[in-house]
Amino acid sequence: MTANSKRGAGLRGVATLVCGALAAAGLAATGVTALEPGAAAASSHREAPLISGTPQYDNTDVYAFVSPDKPDTTTIIANWIPFEEPAGGPNFFTFAEDAQYDLHIDNNGDGQGELLFRYTFRTHVKNKKTFLYNTGPVETLDDKDLNVTQTYDVELLRLKKQRLLSRTKIADDVPVAPSNVGKASMPDYAALRKEAVHALAGGSTTFAGQADDPFFLDLRVFDLLYGGNLSEVGNDTLKGYNVNSIALQVPNHLIQESAQQPVVGIWSTTQRKNAQGHFRQVSRLGNPLVNEVVNPIEDKDTFNASGPWDDAQFLENVTHPELPKLIEAIYKIPAPDEPRNDLVDVFLKGVPDLNQPPHVTPSEMLRLNTSVKPTAAPKRLGVLDGDNAGFPNGRRLTDDVIDASLQVVEGELLGAKSDLGDAVDKNDKEFEKAFPYVALPTEGSRGPLAKGTSGGNDVRSQIGDALKPAGSDDTTLIAASAGAGAGGILLIGAALLWWRRMRGRAY
Repeated sequence: MTANSKRGAGLRGVATLVCGALAAAGLAATGVTALEPGAAAASSHREAPLISGTPQYDNTDVYAFVSPDKPDTTTIIANWIPFEEPAGGPNFFTFAEDAQYDLHIDNNGDGQGELLFRYTFRTHVKNKKTFLYNTGPVETLDDKDLNVTQTYDVELLRLKKQRLLSRTKIADDVPVAPSNVGKASMPDYAALRKEAVHALAGGSTTFAGQADDPFFLDLRVFDLLYGGNLSEVGNDTLKGYNVNSIALQVPNHLIQESAQQPVVGIWSTTQRKNAQGHFRQVSRLGNPLVNEVVNPIEDKDTFNASGPWDDAQFLENVTHPELPKLIEAIYKIPAPDEPRNDLVDVFLKGVPDLNQPPHVTPSEMLRLNTSVKPTAAPKRLGVLDGDNAGFPNGRRLTDDVIDASLQVVEGELLGAKSDLGDAVDKNDKEFEKAFPYVALPTEGSRGPLAKGTSGGNDVRSQIGDALKPAGSDDTTLIAASAGAGAGGILLIGAALLWWRRMRGRAY
């Protein structure tokens, strides 16, 4: 079967259901310990009943890769708030203030996190008596016209078996890059993004703010596997949507157990404060689409609240995965024999001699060998195509995890060769060459300019000129509207009153 044949291209559409099946397949975790608040491992876009109703806490994807321009560092990217409509104002997209956004690192393969980077956010409003997110063009992150801003702190927690050993604040009051309202409001958004990149002591770098959603895939597979109609695959469902990103670049030596043991496991979680004031985990994510595809509805919320060391409870869901059976029933591709121990070996332990740590406890997380140098020409299928710097050795932004996962779930490692995929092979936007690497977010205002305006006009001047033309006083302005009737007088009078009030306020 070729990717260009009608059947082959169509079968690529079923891939979207699969990538999670690989990652969580055969969750035969051992050494289960008591779950502590703050431990976790997998979620995705609206994948579970409870989290789908609270998008600020919904972790959509995690990426981890050796930094291509700084190979002595590792970059971790975690995204939240799925399906951000760029024009979704006036209340644009902020991180939750009652949440702890955590990045976990297991550096000895025991399924427990030894390092935890915790991000917490605060919201600031300059003027609460306006509905505006910004009151004029925003040129810097501290611009008086950026009415709603956020800042964040970062703490590094060192743990042993989820017990706290130490806590160190490594960043304080770092500004967040705002939502990209539009070109009139933010004429140089790239400059704002650059200003939000913040260097930390010890060679680390952090960023938080809006970004283009880097996950590329065709999600219409959830329409009953395309309803058997394979003619419409290849649509990037997430094109044009944004997410809120946290990116952290850290020296490899900081997160490795040692130079002799360079493999780390990485996942993210969200903890939300409950009515009693306690933080409880509500979302987790390691490999993509695990909870969307592998777990039945009855287990999804439980999975979001559990930790990778406790994954044995979901063993039956993944050693006997549902997806290959559905594909066989609809598309007549034989499902591999069960139990799927091939998936356990690769996606829960890591690839032997590549990213499998010694004495590994099988558990669901991204595993990255930080000693593998980046390649100048990444291959989208990663390890399957001989590129050991890619998925499932971590996850780069350019890795086509849908196609790679589908091929493995359908038996690639058992000798069933295929080129199955969803016909979406790359992101709609180019990724950046330097940290934080994610593409700039799509702006909220992206239609044609109104007649008689130009993109270079100063919005504040336009508003002032429209309400009070040069050479006119308040009386002549109202008198000039008399010919328009009572409605025109009321409209212009109201506009004048608004202009007077705005002129007298400090922004």
